Amino acid sequence: MSKIKLLHDVVSNLRSLADSVQAVADAMVANEPAETALSEQPATEQMAKPATKPVTLEQVRAALAEKSQLGFTANVRSLLEKYGAPKLSQIDPANYAALLADAEALK
Repeated sequence: MSKIKLLHDVVSNLRSLADSVQAVADAMVANEPAETALSEQPATEQMAKPATKPVTLEQVRAALAEKSQLGFTANVRSLLEKYGAPKLSQIDPANYAALLADAEALK
């Protein structure tokens, strides 16, 4: 392999690593408890909320990063293209649930 090809591979791997680190950071931020928001709402309001929550960008990003680390990078890219964008940030939030389901089905 030429040195340029090796350098290109290193850059590609660094970008993938950066995406994965960003996904982990986003997932950690999403999992932090919001103490003030929970304590201000009465218990009846918390129980009255629907059981299904909308899928967030962070959840989808974390799932796609995990699949990419497991070797499904090409599949992840094709899923993004299936939903009409080369980047996750350009996907319509209405498609997050379906994209997450497709990502979890990768094996």
